[in-house]
Amino acid sequence: MIQEEAPVLTHSDSRTPRDWRVVYASRLIINDLVVLVVAVFGTQLLWFGANLVKPAVVGTANVVLSYTLVSFLLIAAWVAALSIYGTREYRIVGTGSAEYKQILDATLRLFGLVAIIAFLSQLDLARGYIIVSLPLGVILLVFSRSIWRRWLGVQRKAGLYSSRVLLVGSSASASHIARELARQPQAGYRVVGACVPSGLVAGYLPGTDIPVFGNIDHLKGAMLSCGADTVVITSSDELAPEKVRELSWALEPGRQHLVVAPSLTDIGGPRIHTRPVAGLPLIHVETPRYAGGKRFTKRATDIVLSSLLLLGLSPLLIAVAIGVRLSTPGDIFFRQERIGLNGSRFNMLKFRSMVVDAESRLALLEKEKRSEGNSILFKMANDPRVTPIGKFLRRYSLDELPQLFNVLGGTMSIVGPRPPIQREVEQYERHVHRRFLVKPGITGLWQVSGRSDLSWEDSVRLDLYYVENWSMTGDLLILWKTARAVLASEGAY
Repeated sequence: MIQEEAPVLTHSDSRTPRDWRVVYASRLIINDLVVLVVAVFGTQLLWFGANLVKPAVVGTANVVLSYTLVSFLLIAAWVAALSIYGTREYRIVGTGSAEYKQILDATLRLFGLVAIIAFLSQLDLARGYIIVSLPLGVILLVFSRSIWRRWLGVQRKAGLYSSRVLLVGSSASASHIARELARQPQAGYRVVGACVPSGLVAGYLPGTDIPVFGNIDHLKGAMLSCGADTVVITSSDELAPEKVRELSWALEPGRQHLVVAPSLTDIGGPRIHTRPVAGLPLIHVETPRYAGGKRFTKRATDIVLSSLLLLGLSPLLIAVAIGVRLSTPGDIFFRQERIGLNGSRFNMLKFRSMVVDAESRLALLEKEKRSEGNSILFKMANDPRVTPIGKFLRRYSLDELPQLFNVLGGTMSIVGPRPPIQREVEQYERHVHRRFLVKPGITGLWQVSGRSDLSWEDSVRLDLYYVENWSMTGDLLILWKTARAVLASEGAY
């Protein structure tokens, strides 16, 4: 049995601070209300002018209903629908796309219900009033929630507005989960302690600064000591099913939470499905697929996007080409053999941003001390081989634009893993070769997550995550983040 060491604080305790989940959800309610008032009444003003008592005819009886009243009812129903469909749940706010998907789902269902009610009651609502208010409301909701999300991310990086996590499991699994959660503080899980089988009180998890508060039998005392409100089971090898069940019973409903972390990392949400079978929460993980309709859609998107970009950016491409040709001696383009899909070789195109003998100088520069790059990828913030115009091109990634011809030709994709050179591939561990299951890309997770500032381990992790979980929705999100990363010029050397 789990040892009863100390009483658990309850909601009636006057010293208990207000739960951050309630505080944040309350702020989102106010935000949504203000946004919807602007969207709905703004649409009413746009469509009907200053006439706030514009009537809506009901049925053949010619009963009139003020559009102002309709707007009030629509706003109230919309705010309620956002609550009913859990758009403010702490489990989805702050990270991922579930928050935005549920906003869209709640809105579409609400307006579907409005359409049914209007049809059955013969309420003659102006179509423009509905057609404008729906997308306007969704756009403003998503935009305002994105602003709140950025604010929440800043708070969470400072250790606020996060679940205080106590890890329970083996030292190895607890250390692993702690490191993974530390990678993304914006997810809202701040590890404050651990209970491991060794139970070395006053010790720390290996490789971390997370204190150990005994073993599973000291759970309640540990939660009280570190102020944890969430227990994460990192491994169940040392925990019998009965003990896990007792652990869940020992937590205070509504205030303390239990999370089970399976030994799966870097698996995208769409590939994971939970199915309760005979009381067992079985987790189904779909095998990634790299053929069929998804590959066709990706290739078609590459052709369309690269064609449009080459056409639209042709004046810029010509201007850059002239600038490179006139600034320093040498060719306009830099061609280098890279490794692509299934290990095939191709020549990648870039605007030349270095001196012509850059490759011959590399061996000497590799011996110099630098903080950029990593053990496999050579990067230098103030690389002496880069030409003056090359610094400008690299800062805004303009040197990458000729790769659009590679995309159009089929050797690259708009989004994908970074295309490596042969000497890098020779240093790969076996599992890293999975990155060749998809085409390399002009941009990818590596670029929007730090670019040249990343360690080799992080670069590999991000590329493999993309390979295992790629989707068109993910590609669109990466493209959006790429624009922001390029403008910020972070990690661009």
